[in-house]
Amino acid sequence: MPYMLRPQSDFHDRARDHLPGAGCTSYGVYNAEPTRRPVPLIYKICPEQLWCDAELAGSFNGAAIDLADGYIHFSTGGQLRETAAKHFAGQSGLVLIAVDDTILGSALRYEPSRGGALFPHLYSALDPKTVRWIAPLTTGTNGSHVIPEDIS
Repeated sequence: MPYMLRPQSDFHDRARDHLPGAGCTSYGVYNAEPTRRPVPLIYKICPEQLWCDAELAGSFNGAAIDLADGYIHFSTGGQLRETAAKHFAGQSGLVLIAVDDTILGSALRYEPSRGGALFPHLYSALDPKTVRWIAPLTTGTNGSHVIPEDIS
């Protein structure tokens, strides 16, 4: 699996030529510690180039819709498939970014959105170093995005 947890030092010491992408410097895992209990993750779907630019800048302020709305849109695991289908259908060149929601503090708020469901919204920039893992978001043969099976 492209997002398998590995220690940060292990990731940076290995060649990344098996991962798709044109020049993203940090595909993979940042703060993974496989010996710890699982953490609650939230997810951001993002164009790869926008994420690469954020890594270079040291801060992710969001995509155009995030900037317009005044917060960075995230999804829980249970919301991710619908988010991909509704907002990213037909798009390629995307990455899936996983963030531990417990480290974002009071800037993260769960607010009602689609049909009253509570969606995570981050009212600050995201530090790329706080990301748990990043993986390419591929499309299947039917054209829909392939969400890893263990994200629920």
